[in-house]
Amino acid sequence: MYIKTLAATAVALCLGFGSAFAAEPQVERQAGMKAIGASMGALAAIAKEQKPFDAEAVKTALTTISASAKAFPDQFPVGSETGHDTEASPKIWENPSDFRAKALKLGADADAVLAAAPTDVAGVMNAMQTLGAECGQCHQTYRLKR
Repeated sequence: MYIKTLAATAVALCLGFGSAFAAEPQVERQAGMKAIGASMGALAAIAKEQKPFDAEAVKTALTTISASAKAFPDQFPVGSETGHDTEASPKIWENPSDFRAKALKLGADADAVLAAAPTDVAGVMNAMQTLGAECGQCHQTYRLKR
């Protein structure tokens, strides 16, 4: 009985610490950026014909980009400007309405590309140009260069 209680307590503590760490906005937004990066990488592999066109992979990538971009504005609360090796520029908190608009535009653009449903490599290349331009504009203004 003692060992079961001890094990249950250890599991609960680990989950509690893990939840506290995962709840950090810097960690959440870094995970979102990595998801977008991986999704753009998947699209790039198709666009460069390193991987065959796969409609489901394209749909998954675009859905991930859309969801992550739409979540970004809420992952930059005041007080999360530093920590966890964040690359977020202070300009985000100086001009939150512009940052929000850029993030939501990326999400909307991903939705539009998704609705158009690229059916071939050329369609994926066009999607990459559209989404890449949005990513680049935001990174130029709101990402610290390390």
